[in-house]
Amino acid sequence: MTSRNAFNGTESPKKPRGGAFIFILLWVTSLLLGRFLISAESKGDHAYETNRRKNVVQLPKLPMRLFRVHKTVWRERAAARILYLEQQADRERCRAVDSRTDQCQRERTLEGIARQLEEAGTAISAQRRLFSGAAALERTWANARATDVMLLKLCSEEDLISRSADVLSHVKQHLRPGDPLRLRAEAVADRMVVDGALPGDRGLLVVALDASYDALDAEFSRVRSLSVILRIATFFVLLGASGLAVWGWFCPHSLNMCFLPEGKGIAACPSGEIARKPKYLPSHYAQHVDVLVIEAAGLAGAALTVIASLRRIQGTSSPYMLPLSAALLKFPTGALTAFIGVLLIRGGFIPGLSDLIPARK
Repeated sequence: MTSRNAFNGTESPKKPRGGAFIFILLWVTSLLLGRFLISAESKGDHAYETNRRKNVVQLPKLPMRLFRVHKTVWRERAAARILYLEQQADRERCRAVDSRTDQCQRERTLEGIARQLEEAGTAISAQRRLFSGAAALERTWANARATDVMLLKLCSEEDLISRSADVLSHVKQHLRPGDPLRLRAEAVADRMVVDGALPGDRGLLVVALDASYDALDAEFSRVRSLSVILRIATFFVLLGASGLAVWGWFCPHSLNMCFLPEGKGIAACPSGEIARKPKYLPSHYAQHVDVLVIEAAGLAGAALTVIASLRRIQGTSSPYMLPLSAALLKFPTGALTAFIGVLLIRGGFIPGLSDLIPARK
C-alpha cells in the first residue's frame, strides 16, 4: 500500500542538483584544454628551423587540420604568389658573393625571407574562424610584400635593371605625382636602362617599392574601414526596421497607418480596406500586419533600385566587396523609408502634413 507521505509533498524525491553544474564545468574545461593544445601546436608550427622549411604552402600533416584543403579565391592566389617568391628565394640562395660580410648579410636576409614566407603560408592554411578573413588576408599579403622588398635587395644588377620597370609601375600606381620619392625613382629607372645601376640606385628602388606597398596598404585600410562602417550601419538600420515591425505587430494601434477617405464608407489600411464603423478613429482600424506590408513594399522598391544600379557597378580589386555592402544597406533603408513616409503622410503623425496632399491622391 502506498504511503501517505508520498503525496503530501513533505518528502519529495531529491534530484541531483550538481549534475548540470558538473557537466558545464567539464564542457568549459574541455574547451579551454582544446584551445591550449591548438595554441601550443601553432607555436610549434611557428618555430623557425632553416632545414625544416620545404614548401610553406603545404597543409599541416595533423589529422585535425585536414579540412583546410578547401580555400577561398584570395588564399589560392596568395598560395601561388608564395610559391613564386619561394622559388625566387631559392634562386638567390644558389648565388654567392665574394665578400664574407656581404655573404653573411645575404644569409641573414634569406633567413628573414624564410620567416616571412612561413608566416604567410601559415596565415593561408590556418583554421578559419568567424570574422577572421580580413586579418588573415592582411597578414598574408603583408609578409608577401615584405618578401618582395627583401628579394629586391638580393637580386643581381641584371635583375635589378629588369625589375626597375616593375618597381616604377608600382610607384606610379600608388604614390602621388608630386611625391619626391616617385620623381627620384622615375629618374633612376630611366637612367638605369641606359647607363646601368649605380651604387645608390638599389637602395632608392627598395625604399620606393616599400613606400608604394605602404600606400597600397593604406588604400586597403580605407576600403576596409568603409566596408566595416557600411556593415555596422546595415545592422543598426535592420535592427530599427525589425523593431518597428515587432512594435507594429504587438501594438498596432500606436502606429497609425490607416486613413479615412472622405465620402466613402471604408477605412483604407495597408493590409486592405475595412468597413467604417461609427465613432471609430483611424487608429482603431490598424491591423497587426500593416507595418510588415509597408516595409515589404519598401524592400521591393529597394530591390528594384539595386537591380537598376547593377549595370553601373564595376568590379574592384579590393577583397572587401564594397559594392555589395553598399547594396545591402539599401534594403533595410528602403523598408524604414517606406514606413516613415506612410506614417508621416497618410497616418497623420504630424498634424497638418496630410492636408498638403489632395484627398484624391
